[in-house]
Amino acid sequence: MELTTATIVIAFAGVFLICFMKGAFGGGFAIVGIPLLSIVMDPVTAGGLLAPLFVAMDLFALRYWRPSTWSKPDLVLLLPGLVIGIGFGYLLFRVLDHRAIAILMAAITLIFVGLWFVGGAKVTIRPRSAPKAITAGLASGVTTMVAHSGGPPLAMYLLPLGLSKEIYAGTTSLFFTVGNLIKALPWLLLVRPSGNIVILMVICALAIPVGVWLGWRLHGRLDQRQLYQACYGLLIITALKLLWDGISGYLI
Repeated sequence: MELTTATIVIAFAGVFLICFMKGAFGGGFAIVGIPLLSIVMDPVTAGGLLAPLFVAMDLFALRYWRPSTWSKPDLVLLLPGLVIGIGFGYLLFRVLDHRAIAILMAAITLIFVGLWFVGGAKVTIRPRSAPKAITAGLASGVTTMVAHSGGPPLAMYLLPLGLSKEIYAGTTSLFFTVGNLIKALPWLLLVRPSGNIVILMVICALAIPVGVWLGWRLHGRLDQRQLYQACYGLLIITALKLLWDGISGYLI
């Protein structure tokens, strides 16, 4: 990959946007910044660039999302599935039809959001469910390993619980901190960044402190209802991006 000014600016902007989302919502919506990176590099290269940066972003974000913001009962149920899902995603990475997975995940997410709108766009609190949590963790692990898109399965489990905005963001942040730490090595084995990619990685790392901080400041300005509306809106954007990736992959 040639390291041009355009490549640096666009990659930096993409990483900054991802950092901002992590600061505001605790993680899970990293895919919103990936379209920017796809302008200047292929998806696999972007995955190798982002894998270690995700770890740095998450560890920095934990400065704001401390243990008091973690829903420990939910994390106990979610994390085992996440670990297993990442393992499956790594083993099946080369044989999975990424396009079909993207379309399926997009369809499920749009149905979930559609049902929320049909129900009056209100947060209906539902009881914690171990089977649903394990399934969400597993699905998130597979999709985060394959396409850096583990947010929708986790959100579909956490949002109906009606957690406070701080607990929702903190739980999501720790969940993806664990996930990104685990998947960093597999991604580096798959891509093996070197040369210009490493240089670009170092440059993009400069976006982390300010990006996360600005996102955290936005989080503080949003009330509970606004945060949940924003999360559902971001799910729509994420789903449409996945749908486009899947369909366009078959057409090209």
